[in-house]
Amino acid sequence: MSQFFTARRATAAIVTAALLVPLTACGGSDDAKKETSGSSAPKADLTVLAASSLTDVFKKAGAVYEKEHPGTKVNFSFAGSQELAAQVREGAPADAVVTADTKTMDGIKPDVGSPTVIAKNRLVIVAGEGNPKKIDNLKDLTDSKLKVVLAASQVPVGRYSKQVLDAQKLDVKPVSQEPNVRAVLSKVELGEADAGLVYKTDAATAPKKVDAVDIPDAQNAVASYPAAPLKMSQHAAAAAAFVKWLSTPEAQRILQQAGFQKP
Repeated sequence: MSQFFTARRATAAIVTAALLVPLTACGGSDDAKKETSGSSAPKADLTVLAASSLTDVFKKAGAVYEKEHPGTKVNFSFAGSQELAAQVREGAPADAVVTADTKTMDGIKPDVGSPTVIAKNRLVIVAGEGNPKKIDNLKDLTDSKLKVVLAASQVPVGRYSKQVLDAQKLDVKPVSQEPNVRAVLSKVELGEADAGLVYKTDAATAPKKVDAVDIPDAQNAVASYPAAPLKMSQHAAAAAAFVKWLSTPEAQRILQQAGFQKP
């Protein structure tokens, strides 16, 4: 009789263990349940609208995030912040947005959740490799013989550039005004311009093609990068999680290695 009950207990234990395995596999956070439609489906396929100056660093950050969050895919769409804001207002399908200034983010306040500043940046003068025109400071940009390119005033880096030049009472006449910071950098890289004003982090992406001339802090401007989930996101929990992750030590390490400053 004792052997019978012993056998029954063993059988019950095996059945219980078998039932617990799928329950454990299916368990997890409510967010994961919301974002997962099946065992083989990704938790979320996120689209993040991000300022052009974040192109290189966000590609690295996105890869790290996907590795840390299996089943989640992060797709980036990079453009000037003013273009990103226009996309948000027009209802473009996306989940989060990161701009290069707080003014642009404030302009889409009805469309986003609470923004968080994830990094800061500063301007530098970017010149051709070897600095053949011997540009040393902001005043040198007023030389009419120089081809200087700036971002348009509607673009955050364009506004920062105007702010810096106006504060020093310098009249710089650009040969062109570009739609984003990467376009300014490209003009100098290609030799189509002698100099321009870009973020320090952008100049750092092309060390063999351009030279960066530092601008003293007292004459410079500080760019802030706010990030926020979009209210229209179809993956609200996953979008909020990604934005929150951007402030973690791991994400901050990646940003600061690329030359961004602490928020």
